[in-house]
Amino acid sequence: MSKIYAENKKAHFNYEILEKFEAGLVLLGQEVKSIRLGRMILEASYVVFKETEPYIIGSKIPAYQPKNAPAGYDPERSRKLLLSKKEISYLIGKVSQKGLTLVPLRVYSNNAKIKIEFGVAKGKKKFDKRDDLKKREAKREIARTMGRI
Repeated sequence: MSKIYAENKKAHFNYEILEKFEAGLVLLGQEVKSIRLGRMILEASYVVFKETEPYIIGSKIPAYQPKNAPAGYDPERSRKLLLSKKEISYLIGKVSQKGLTLVPLRVYSNNAKIKIEFGVAKGKKKFDKRDDLKKREAKREIARTMGRI
């Protein structure tokens, strides 16, 4: 059973997720403890490639014990993702296409290992977001009327 530690709730609203991938994270010991307490923030983070190695940028993992944090600890440092060479080459090809990006979706545990799920995403336009809001409101209205009958 996997426990979800952090979730990017705005990702599905701002992006259309085309494919999902799972990767491991390279973390420090205190970062693992902080994530297990649910302190990781994924909003405004994204995945980039630096010399064919994937990194997550913009995620925040505050120190486990702020008063006892190591000197020079940066909660917003970029963290390396662990993927196979085949997946890396596939994703580099996808990201090179215009309009596609890699967006973190959630961080969870899988057999006591912390994993990140990210997706190949295409940004939504404003009218697409409005359509989503209209559909969601219609579903709520249907649920309300069905519940009252």
